[in-house]
Amino acid sequence: MTEKKKKNSREGQENESSMISPYSPAGIRQFYLEVAAEFKKIVWPDRKVTLGLSGFVILLTVLLSIYLGTIDFILGRLVGLVLQ
Repeated sequence: MTEKKKKNSREGQENESSMISPYSPAGIRQFYLEVAAEFKKIVWPDRKVTLGLSGFVILLTVLLSIYLGTIDFILGRLVGLVLQ
C-alpha cells in the first residue's frame, strides 16, 4: 500500500516537459533552447590565451614528432643492421 502511494505521488510531480517526446518538433525546440541557454553560461577565453595555448600545442606537436621520428630512424637502422 505504501509503495502505491509513493508511486502515485511521484507521477504527480512530473512536469509537462518530461512528457514531450524528444523527437517531436516541440521536443527539438526545447532541446535547442536548453543548449542555447547553456552556451550563454560558457566563459570563453580571450584571444591572447587562445593564441598562446594554440602555439604551445603546435610547438609540442612539432617537438614530439621530431623526437618520435628520430627514435624511429635509429631503431630502423638498428633492426636493419641486425637483419643483415
